[in-house]
This record gives sequence, C-alpha cells and structure tokens, in this order.
Amino acid sequence: MKQLLLFILFAAMLCWIMFSPIYKHVVIVRQAVLQQEVDYLLEVGASGTYGYISPAMQRDSMRRLASFGLREQDIRYQYATTSGASATDASHPVPRGTGISLTISYPYENLFVIDSLIGIQPVAPHERMSAFGMKMSEYVP
Repeated sequence: MKQLLLFILFAAMLCWIMFSPIYKHVVIVRQAVLQQEVDYLLEVGASGTYGYISPAMQRDSMRRLASFGLREQDIRYQYATTSGASATDASHPVPRGTGISLTISYPYENLFVIDSLIGIQPVAPHERMSAFGMKMSEYVP
C-alpha cells in the first residue's frame, strides 16, 4: 500500500515537473505579446498623425493577437485619457500633452490547472492577465 501511494505521489510530481515549464512559458509569451501590442497601439495612436485609436486599429490588433493563438472574442480593450476625452473618437483626436492609456486583457483559461496536482490553488479560468501602457499624445490640430 505504501509503495502504491509513493508511486502515485511520484507520478503526480513527475507530471507537474515535466509540464510546469511549458505552461509558465505560455503565460510569459502571452503576457509579452499583449504588452507588445499595447506599446504598438499607443505608439501609432498617440502619434502626431492620429491622436486616437480607431476601431479599425483595434480590429487589426485583434487579428495580430489571433495570429499568436489568442481568441479574438476573448480579448478586451479599455481606453482612457487623462482629460476624460474619448481615446477612440477620430473626429476629436486627443490633443498634444494629454495621456492616452490602454489596457488589453485576456483570460488565463485553464493554464494553471496542473498546479492542483501538488496542492496549489490554480488561478480561476475567468481571471484575466492584462498589459497596460500610457503615452502622451503628440497630435497637434
């Protein structure tokens, strides 16, 4: 009986040790991709040419993120400005010196379920990882 219990515990630990680096790398890569996309959208949207992040830019961003394996319907975008103006209105671009902030989030899904094998409480599937950035608008009317 002791040998069977030891085998089960050893097998669980072996599975966790083998697969633990894989899901952690998936989380790291997803977080990096989200942050890269935030930085890119802010660089383009806050430039002197635009002063806003249009729905078309957001759709293109979703397509780029989907090319990395993220599901488009689960990606969430949140925009804000330091003045309270809309960051997505092309008819009223954000003027120079006003900050545009962007948060992109995506659910963790079931990436941490394997942690339950060794007794660690996994992250709930509905919780979201997010990337945040802020850039001052360079648009001059």
